[in-house]
Amino acid sequence: MICFQHILKWFYVQGHSVRIEWSHSLTSELDLPIQVDRAAAAPLHEQLAAQFRRAILDGRLTAGARLPATRALAAATGVSRNVALATYDELFAEGYIEGRHGSGTYVAGDLQAMSGRAIPAPSGTPRWLRPLPDLPPADPEQPGTIDFRLGEPTTNQLPADAWRRVWQAVATEPVPTGYGDPAGEPLLREAIASYVRRSRGVICDASDVVVTSGAIQALDLVARATLLPGDSVGFENPGYPVARAVLVASGARIVPIGVDDDGLRVDLLSASRPAPLLTYVTPSHQYPLGVRMSLARRMALLEWALEADALVIEDDYDSEYRYDGPPLPALAGLDQAGRVAYVGTFSKLLAPSLRVGYLIGPAPLRDRVVRMKRLVDHHTAWPLQRALAAFIADGNLDRHVRRMRRVYAGKRAALADALAPIADRVTLRGLEAGLHVFLELDPALDAETTRQRARERGVVVSTLAGYADGGTPPNGLLLGYGGLEIPEIVT
Repeated sequence: MICFQHILKWFYVQGHSVRIEWSHSLTSELDLPIQVDRAAAAPLHEQLAAQFRRAILDGRLTAGARLPATRALAAATGVSRNVALATYDELFAEGYIEGRHGSGTYVAGDLQAMSGRAIPAPSGTPRWLRPLPDLPPADPEQPGTIDFRLGEPTTNQLPADAWRRVWQAVATEPVPTGYGDPAGEPLLREAIASYVRRSRGVICDASDVVVTSGAIQALDLVARATLLPGDSVGFENPGYPVARAVLVASGARIVPIGVDDDGLRVDLLSASRPAPLLTYVTPSHQYPLGVRMSLARRMALLEWALEADALVIEDDYDSEYRYDGPPLPALAGLDQAGRVAYVGTFSKLLAPSLRVGYLIGPAPLRDRVVRMKRLVDHHTAWPLQRALAAFIADGNLDRHVRRMRRVYAGKRAALADALAPIADRVTLRGLEAGLHVFLELDPALDAETTRQRARERGVVVSTLAGYADGGTPPNGLLLGYGGLEIPEIVT
């Protein structure tokens, strides 16, 4: 066996750049530049392996090419022999190189078909890159503006001391070594069931609750558990575009159903053929028009679901923040036939960053949702579940909601007062509850033109263009006041 040092022609080291040239089989010459960057985050053996890998795949190293011994590679590149050994170990494990007893190390022969073959540039959109459901464009924060975006709660009112205490308590608990229950931590499920019973009149216990990573995941899991491609889903129009996109991504055929002052029009839903398998509603504070579904309309919707053998998905969006009129029972609290999947979240109550939601529904649906949850992410993070369970059990959530109801009522009043001078040209809708209102404009005022003029003055509002599914949306602007302070609202 001829040692590598005898066939090495030359090598030159300058800084971290190394150029190696050697012969193999005494009949061909190999010229390979190798760059070693000691300042890079990647370990040295991974840097070397990556460069060998590229050289093999692009044909600079052909199948059967002999590689230098590890000592020679180490000397040529200025690394330790252990690094050289680790480089070859990685390439061996991946199948790029092979050893021949008594002969040395070579580029694997079964890579011949790939080595040296030019890979054509993509000629168009790959076949697997299917169109995604339409979503509103990204809406980044715009510093220096007064941003009336929807879905933004006030986060500077979170009871920091109470929140810190529950996290400190969790930090002293032993960390579970296995996977948790996909349905959620028992303590949190019990806390959620207790909270929903007293706040929304939903009769349930811990076994009825599935903890999810936000309300949107709950909706996604229900869709995965029930829908086949082409199944129809009744959906409020205008409605929540993210929820619509989630359903479309599961193969749903969306059936837009109009909304009036009493909520979703069940008469239009009943006329749909075939009857939708699911219907998604936001009855507490319709997203985005802000109306509350009347009790009569709620009963009619439940009757339709029973007759159509369908499931109603109740997204109880903004239900905690009621300002005028008596509270209306949740659909799930009125349901006697197991036709409602109740979806809730803590995003608006505490902070959107928590990503904790829940589903309460009939047992057959829950079982399927739990199986889907196990497939998607197995379970929501254990420390977060335990901290939130303790926060609720200690009464902190109830106290926080009562306090925030007063805070948001003050912001709502400030917004109504600020708009009073133009009351003859606009109508405020959705004031009874929630964290946003719909400002219906006089027909002489164009919503998009008004939006643009407001933006020129540093005020960010939105129209209904991204919320409507076909047809001409109502002429108006959406004003989310939850994340603003009163001085910003009245400016």
